[in-house]
Amino acid sequence: MYKPGGTIADALGAIQKKDYVLPAIQREFVWKPDQIERLFDSLMQGYPFGTFLFWKVAPETSSKFKFYDFVLNYHQRDAAHCPDLGPVHNREVTAVLDGQQRLTALNIGLRGSMAIKLPNRWWTNPDAFPVRRLRLNLLAPVEPDELGVCYDFRFLTDEQVARDQDSYWFSVDTVLDLKGGPDMLRSLQQQGLEGGDLGQAYETLDRLYSVIHKDNLIHYFEEKAQDLERVLNIFIRLNSGGTVLSYSDLLLSIAVAQWKQIDARSEIHKCVDELNKTGTGFSFSQDFVLKAGLMLSNSKVGFKVENFTAENMATLEKNWPRIRTALNRTVALVASFGLNGQTLRADSALLPIAYYLHHAGVPSNYVTHSSFSEDRERIRRWLIHSLLKASGIWGSGLDTLLTALRDEIQREGADGFPEAGLRRVMTQRGKSLTFEAEEIEELLHLEYGDKRTFLLLSLLFPFVDLRNQFHVDHVFPISRFTRAKLQKIGFDPEEAEEIQRMANGLPNLQLLEGPINNEKRARLPAEWIREHLPADEGRQNYVDKHLLRDLPEDIAAFRAFHEARRDALKPRIEEMLLAPQK
Repeated sequence: MYKPGGTIADALGAIQKKDYVLPAIQREFVWKPDQIERLFDSLMQGYPFGTFLFWKVAPETSSKFKFYDFVLNYHQRDAAHCPDLGPVHNREVTAVLDGQQRLTALNIGLRGSMAIKLPNRWWTNPDAFPVRRLRLNLLAPVEPDELGVCYDFRFLTDEQVARDQDSYWFSVDTVLDLKGGPDMLRSLQQQGLEGGDLGQAYETLDRLYSVIHKDNLIHYFEEKAQDLERVLNIFIRLNSGGTVLSYSDLLLSIAVAQWKQIDARSEIHKCVDELNKTGTGFSFSQDFVLKAGLMLSNSKVGFKVENFTAENMATLEKNWPRIRTALNRTVALVASFGLNGQTLRADSALLPIAYYLHHAGVPSNYVTHSSFSEDRERIRRWLIHSLLKASGIWGSGLDTLLTALRDEIQREGADGFPEAGLRRVMTQRGKSLTFEAEEIEELLHLEYGDKRTFLLLSLLFPFVDLRNQFHVDHVFPISRFTRAKLQKIGFDPEEAEEIQRMANGLPNLQLLEGPINNEKRARLPAEWIREHLPADEGRQNYVDKHLLRDLPEDIAAFRAFHEARRDALKPRIEEMLLAPQK
C-alpha cells in the first residue's frame, strides 16, 4: 500500500531538516541539466511523478548506519558527491531507497545550482565551471515542441539572463518562498509586466506555484525493517533488473555495507577525484577504480553479483591502501607519457599496468628515477601500441583478456614489465598488437581531433618531453586554409576543398609545447622557425628531428610539403609498428 507524502515543498522541507537522508548504499547523483529541465516540464504538464521507496530508520538503530545528505549546489569537479551527514544518534530518519535522482533534481532546481564544465576547457581552469540556476521563461508560449516540451526551463548563469532582453527568466529557486494569488500578481507588476505579458506570466507562474505548494505529488512505499541485509537485498532487486543501476553501483553498495574499517564510499570517491586531478586532468569513473580493485586484489574481474562476496570485499578492503597507491602511481606514469582524459582512448588499458606496479611493488620514485627508464619505455610502447589499434583492443572479451594478462604478469613480471609476454597472450586471444600494411596507411590518414593522433605523434617523436603540456599543432596554421584564402592564391574550388582536408591530416601535424603553440599561432612555419631558432645548427636540428625538411615559404607549395612529410613519416611508422618488438 502506497502512502501519501504531501507536496514537493513538504519533501524539500524534509530534506532541508535532514529528515530525508540517503543510505550509504545509494549511488551518486547522475542526472544532467537537461534531465532536470525535462522533469520540471513533466510536472508542469501534469505527467505522473512516480512513487518512492522509503526506509524508516528507528531512533534506536539510526546510529548503526551511515547516511549522506542530498546534493544541493552541484559542481562537476569540486562538489559532485553527496555530503557525509556524520553520525546520526537517536533520531528517526527516512532513508530514500528509490527516488534519489528525482528528489535531488528537485533539490537542485528549487534550492541550489549546477556548475558543469564548459567544452574545450581544462579541468584545472576555475572559469570552466560557471554556476547556473534553473530558470523558467514566463513569457515563452506554452505549446509543445517536437519533443513534447511545453515549458521553457533552462539552467542559466546570471550573465546569460542579463543578456537576454526578449525573455522573462524567473529564478525557480524563489518559488519556495513565494505567496500565491494577489502577492504573486503584484510582484510581477513590480517587474514592469503589463497587459498580455502580465497575464501569460501570471498563468505560468501560478501553475509552477501549484505544482510545488498545492499538488500532493509525493507517494511512497515504506520499509520498516532495521536489518541492513534485508534492505540491501531490496535495493539490489529493485535496481538490478534493468539499466538503472550499474554493476559497479552494486559493488560499491556491497563494499559500503561490508567494509569494517574503511569508509568504502568516501575512499573510492576520493581516489577517483585524485586520479582525475593528475597531470592536465583525466575522466576516470567509479567503474574504473572498482574494476581495478577486483583485478589488483586477485578477485574475479567480472562485474557479476556472484563475484561480490563478503570474502572478496574483505580482501579488497585489506589491500585497499596499496591498491590506491598503485592506481595513483599508474596515472602519474601515464600522465608523464603526455596522456590525459582527452587522449586516453580506453581506461581499461591501464589496468594491467596498475597490476604490474602493484605486483612488483615498485618504489615511490618509479615514475621519475632514471634507473627505471627502460621499464617505463616498455610500458609506454606496449600501451600506445594497444591504443593505436583501430579495431579496439579493450572492447569485447575484456574480462577474459584482463585475467590472462594478470596471469602473465604473475608468471613473468618479477624481472620487469613483461611486454613480449603480454603481446603473446594478446595474440593468442585475437588481439594482436602487430600492424598490417593497411593499418599503417590508415594511420597516415589520421586527422586532427582523433585521439590516436596524439598517441601516434608521441610514438613518432619520443624525444619530446611530454611531462609538459603539449598540444597537437598544425605545422601550417589551419586558419590559412579557408576556402576563400585558398582560392585567392590560385587554387580552384575543388582543389581548395582537397587542400583543406589535407591540412587537417597527420603530415601537417606536430607536437608543440602549449606556450610555444600560443606564440606561434597563425604564422607560417618557415618564418616562425627562423625567428624561434635563429642559430643555423639549432634550426636544422629541429627540422630534422620533426621531419620538417624543405619547408616552403607559402601555402602555394603546401601539397608538395604534405606529400614529402607523409613519405618521411611512413617508414618511421613502419619501423616502430611493423618490426618485431624485443
